[in-house]
Amino acid sequence: MVWRVKAKPSTYQCDEQSTALIMIDMQRDFLEPGGFGEALGNDVSTLRPVIAVCKDLLELARESNLTIVHTREGHLPDLSDLPETKRNRGEPGQKIGDLGPLGRILIRGSSGHSLMPELAPEKHEYVIDKPGKGAFFATDLHGILERERVTSLILAGVTTEVCVHSTVREANDRGYDCLVIGDACGSYFPDFHSVALKMISAQGGIFGKVTNFLEFSRAVSE
Repeated sequence: MVWRVKAKPSTYQCDEQSTALIMIDMQRDFLEPGGFGEALGNDVSTLRPVIAVCKDLLELARESNLTIVHTREGHLPDLSDLPETKRNRGEPGQKIGDLGPLGRILIRGSSGHSLMPELAPEKHEYVIDKPGKGAFFATDLHGILERERVTSLILAGVTTEVCVHSTVREANDRGYDCLVIGDACGSYFPDFHSVALKMISAQGGIFGKVTNFLEFSRAVSE
């Protein structure tokens, strides 16, 4: 079935059989107090509304039998995949690898690294652990999408201007047709969120197209 989604700057069209949902970094470390997001001085409560929209989007994707990929940003316990420049961000005792209320900050296997319980992946869904901002860097995401014969990507998650934006740019360079669900993305800074979405859809959709969950769900149900 072909879906036609009202979007900016123009209608987004995709075939559900060749479409995947990429749910980006909906982790406790970014969304709950005591994690990496708060350690950087951010108000994590600003991201809470995104969880409900992502949950609805995830349920819709499951009902539509889309390929579903969850990503998690984090590093190996020995920090061997952590650049020193990234390690140096944050205050002493609140840097990546330090022990915090949710375990070691942004370290694979810690409580903070895990996905929000409301958005827990099902057994057949993919989970990609990534050491960087973009989901294609140092991961097997591209290979997975090729195996699944995916050409169109629906993207959601946090934060809009960092990991979502990085992944959309990487995907665009690899030839994927991207649609970002704007209200299923979030930032600690509302103005960054707004501008990041505009950057994606500007210049005729230079990186992709942008819509909201209501428009996407309407297209799926038609």
